[in-house]
Amino acid sequence: MRSDVSTSQLTVRAVRAWVDGAFRPAEVQVADGVIVGIDEPTGRPRGAVQVPDDAVLLPGLVDSHVHVNEPGRTEWEGFRSATLAAAAGGVTTIVDMPLNSIPPTTTVDALEIKRAAAAASAYIDVGFWGGAVPENLGALKPLHDAGVYGFKSFLAPSGVDEFGHLDRAQLDAAMAEVAAIGSRLIVHAEDPDLLGESGALGRDYATFLASRPPASEESAIAAVIDAARRHGARAHILHLSDAAALPMIAAAKADGIALTVETCPHYLTITAEEIPEGASEFKCCPPIREAGNQDRLWEGIVDGTIDAIVSDHSPSTVALKRGGDGDFGLAWGGIAGLQVGLSAVWTEARRRGIPLETILPLFTTGPARVAGLTGVGEIAIGAPAHLGVFGVDDPLRIDARALQHRNPISAYDGKELTGRVRRTWLRGASVFDASEGGAGEAPWFRRPPSGRLLKRRSS
Repeated sequence: MRSDVSTSQLTVRAVRAWVDGAFRPAEVQVADGVIVGIDEPTGRPRGAVQVPDDAVLLPGLVDSHVHVNEPGRTEWEGFRSATLAAAAGGVTTIVDMPLNSIPPTTTVDALEIKRAAAAASAYIDVGFWGGAVPENLGALKPLHDAGVYGFKSFLAPSGVDEFGHLDRAQLDAAMAEVAAIGSRLIVHAEDPDLLGESGALGRDYATFLASRPPASEESAIAAVIDAARRHGARAHILHLSDAAALPMIAAAKADGIALTVETCPHYLTITAEEIPEGASEFKCCPPIREAGNQDRLWEGIVDGTIDAIVSDHSPSTVALKRGGDGDFGLAWGGIAGLQVGLSAVWTEARRRGIPLETILPLFTTGPARVAGLTGVGEIAIGAPAHLGVFGVDDPLRIDARALQHRNPISAYDGKELTGRVRRTWLRGASVFDASEGGAGEAPWFRRPPSGRLLKRRSS
């Protein structure tokens, strides 16, 4: 890994800075990459960065659900392109999923291979999830001791042969094991017995949607809750798309089960009704559902049932996304959206009259808590100086070819959004500045990678 970023002194001043869960005027002082002071702005100190009054100062965002795919499927993404995209979206910390890389992160050796790949290329900080698959049950502790933040499992086929899914007995065994070692199980919750047949489905999105009904999520989530209750384990529901599951999640939390849940920008901003025939860039699992379901997901945002909004950035090559000439059954399932999440969600929140203050914790401290990360997602004394400037009224038209993602295909292509990340700092050093020019030309793009590899703190 290259040497840490070190800044002798940086002062950032803003009329609206997100501090202690509210916007207020602040002067944030940074030394050696750490926030050392937060004061009321007075005067104009020489050399201070002044955030324009039409923008806000945010902590660096946290995305605890990113598929970087390196090594093994680096043509799908990779640590360089993924972390540049993250920085351009205001994200300064990601946690990488244990698939679709080859090898998957199901052994300590595989984790070290992935860490070596990230060390050479990461522009922001990167942590890692381990995987719980049938082959490594009973042997999760070495990965836990090596610093993964928890273990991902599937209850339905994952889409790649090297990462198998757990049946109900194996789910129970995995939940018992993570409870015993003090870790957490994060679950792709769909019940395979309630899913349609795999294979060609045609270009009609409604046919694909019907093949992955809400009942499949509800059945799987109920099984996760039951297992977590039985073993006193920490559990997390990944990429919730079915709002009908929210009441049982809220009830489980009220019962004291250590359960969290995330949803994704595409579920909050895109509806099934608007997906064109053959537009397989919109395919993901679980699927994007109807507008009425989306309304109820937003209710879960506002009432606090949903803990985090994360990208589930799951890109692939254009050829795989267009597989079968737009056949939703044959195309790769995954949305590429790491760079645009905050802008997309803020656009929809604003349309609904929901303030920025409501969604910000779900992009910062929420995902940090889901992963067990400490000291990130907040502007606080002693925290790393991960900061971002967000123009809340800035127009932003998404062009997939201009995103930092490796492959120029995204469900957000052509979207007209409101709100744009103007600048991002990692430990007080600029890792993105929209005013400096495009990729390949801008100084932030040419600087050497300076991200750190993160490990779970020993409990």
